[in-house]
Amino acid sequence: MIHITKRKTYYSRAFLFCLITIERYDSSEGFVNMYINNKVIFNKSRSSIFVRESVIDDAASVSNKNIPEIKAVEEENSSMKENISSWPSFDKLDADIAKLAIPTIANFAIGPLIGAVDLYWVGRMGNALALAGQSAANQVFNSAFFLISYLPSVTATLVSTQKAKNSNEGVQDAVCQALFISGIFGILGTLLLLLKPETVLKSVLKNDAQAMIFAKPYLFMRSFGFLASIISNVSYSAFRGVLDTVTPLYISLSANILNCILDPILIFRYNMGVTGAAVATLTAEVVMASVFLYALLKRKMIQMNKIFSVPSWTKLSPLIKGSSSLFLRNLALNFTFLFVTRVTQSIDTTGVAAAAHSITIQVFYLGGVVLLALSAVAQILIPSQLVTKVDPHTKKVTGGVETAKITSNRMMAWGLILGTTLGAIQVAVIPLIHKLTPLPQVQKAAKIPSYIASLLQIINGLVFVGEGVMIGCSNYLQLAISTIVSTIATITALTILPNLFGLTGVWMSFGVFNFSRLIGVYLHQTRYGPLASKNIRKLQNKLN
Repeated sequence: MIHITKRKTYYSRAFLFCLITIERYDSSEGFVNMYINNKVIFNKSRSSIFVRESVIDDAASVSNKNIPEIKAVEEENSSMKENISSWPSFDKLDADIAKLAIPTIANFAIGPLIGAVDLYWVGRMGNALALAGQSAANQVFNSAFFLISYLPSVTATLVSTQKAKNSNEGVQDAVCQALFISGIFGILGTLLLLLKPETVLKSVLKNDAQAMIFAKPYLFMRSFGFLASIISNVSYSAFRGVLDTVTPLYISLSANILNCILDPILIFRYNMGVTGAAVATLTAEVVMASVFLYALLKRKMIQMNKIFSVPSWTKLSPLIKGSSSLFLRNLALNFTFLFVTRVTQSIDTTGVAAAAHSITIQVFYLGGVVLLALSAVAQILIPSQLVTKVDPHTKKVTGGVETAKITSNRMMAWGLILGTTLGAIQVAVIPLIHKLTPLPQVQKAAKIPSYIASLLQIINGLVFVGEGVMIGCSNYLQLAISTIVSTIATITALTILPNLFGLTGVWMSFGVFNFSRLIGVYLHQTRYGPLASKNIRKLQNKLN
């Protein structure tokens, strides 16, 4: 919604005057890139659009005689924008998207791939209850971790800001503060999982569930890696903030290869069963966190004394305040996934439905990782495109709200295309389900849900990218509300559909969840978001 008042315009002018004064004593060439001609900025605390007045400082390096030239280039660029297709054209925009997406996909893909390896070796045990117990314990562990998964997102933003300012001290502060907070949450989470394993497992398993005997020892061992997992995720975000996606890829890949090697050795050779799978994962998590910390120290991105020092509220508040809405969203998502797991575990007492569900969701994640990577790219690319820049030499204008809109449309198109492609690929590999488990009853139970999961990837392509755009526009509250409404709709479906259709009903409820989120994305992009066409027109009318 565009919201402009006289008072806000007055404050905007006063703020810009201060900025102009500062710029007189700084780089005058940089002034043109930031403060020339009707700019749009986003008030991140209210997700509203404000207008910057036309500002040209005579004391700056750009004189008034350059204004017609700049405007001419702006008009040329505006006409070029109108000719840019919303569909993939394999042009520079697509190249920029691919440059960010490919390493992100590689990083995102490692987790589900290793999860599939774990699933494979536990499945080789030939016990559906073992597979169901591991699935339940993993869901509890991931749900506890998911509650604080907003920390890496905020960390990447803060680190990126300090990196842009060339402030090594600021980068250190941002990373160390995030590690300090993650350390507190990590210790609390570890204690909860260690001291109350049955209590947390009851969120997904009934008291008398036979899978509990496998879930408890698995969760016990995984609990020791809770802190290490948080450290690794925050460290990865720190490297992403300084635009280094290669280092964390090597670290994560190496640690997870170690996990793959240890799985069959511990599960079968040392006859540790499901507990062996947990020990293999724990070892990989500890090694990964240790190497990440070493890499951060070597790059001088952290100092050990800062990690163990309590930061001031002034420095800590951006990290805390910037994540409140994302916490609400994660809470809603977490509740949905826990409820899905609980319903699935209660469908039968043999563990067949739960085992089939774990296989289906693993296949689902393998395809979804590409779409999640696109979402992460949108979170980075959209805010960078919203900034209007003018080259001081060529006078070429780049960025702005229209450019961000074009980028959003292109990424949504890629989401649809890739979602459809991934869904088709998943349908093609469904006959290979028997490779994950030798149990015929589990193979049969997983077949129809796997087809539904494949179909849902089409919706996921639009949902994941659309929600990434919402984060990129800093519309966190809108995203949280959309997720909460979708959760309510899904919980309602889960109380009805599984009773009628069993595990298939669970995945039909997943369809309700994703379709509801798609409605939220549609409303954001067509009515309430800053990139909605009507809001862009309103802004242009104000400028004219």
